[in-house]
Amino acid sequence: MSARVLLATRNAKKLAELRRIVAEAGAAGIEIVGMAEVEPFDEAPETGATFEENALAKARDAAKATGLAAVADDSGLTVAALNGMPGVLSARWAGAHGDDEANLRLLLGQLADVPDERRDAAFVCAVALVVPGVAGAASEVVLRREWPGTLVRQPRGDNGFGYDPIFAPGGGDRTAAELAPEEKDAVSHRGQALRALAPHLAELAR
Repeated sequence: MSARVLLATRNAKKLAELRRIVAEAGAAGIEIVGMAEVEPFDEAPETGATFEENALAKARDAAKATGLAAVADDSGLTVAALNGMPGVLSARWAGAHGDDEANLRLLLGQLADVPDERRDAAFVCAVALVVPGVAGAASEVVLRREWPGTLVRQPRGDNGFGYDPIFAPGGGDRTAAELAPEEKDAVSHRGQALRALAPHLAELAR
C-alpha cells in the first residue's frame, strides 16, 4: 500500500528536505507531493500566535481542500535579546513576506549593539500532520523541536535559506548556511521535527 502526502508549502527547499528525510527514515510507500502537483486552493494567512497554531491551520486547510494527508510546518527564529522575536513573524520581519535579505539586514541592525555573549537564539519548528477521516473526523499530530545557537555579525555561507547565514548552531564556528544539506538535516529544528513525524507518516502506508 502506498500513500500520497501533501507538503503544504511553496518552498522548494522544504519540499526537497522532507523528501530526503522520509527516504532516510525508511518510510516506504510514502509519496511526498508539493503544492504544484495538486489543484490550487485558497491558502489562509498565517495569523496564529504560535508556530503550532500556524502549522496546524495550514495542514487542516490543505487536507480539507485536497482530501490528502497533509503536512505543514511553521518555523522561525527566536532571539533572546529581542524577547523571543521575530518568532512567528520571522518570514516577514522586515515587512514583505519572504524577503530574506531585508530580514537579515533588519535583524543584524537591531542587534548591532548586543555583545557576543548575549546573542543567543534558537530556530523553532512546529510540524503538523492532518489525515482526513470518515465523516470529517481528521486525525492530527503536532510536534515541536528547537535548535539552539548564537547569531554572528555578518552573513556567511551559501547553503540554506532565511536566517541560516547568521545562525551558528550550538555557538560553533560554522553557520547553518555553511553546513552541507545532510549535516543540517541531522541536527536542524526542521530535521528533528520531520524525523519525529516520519513514524506517523509510515503508518499511512500500512
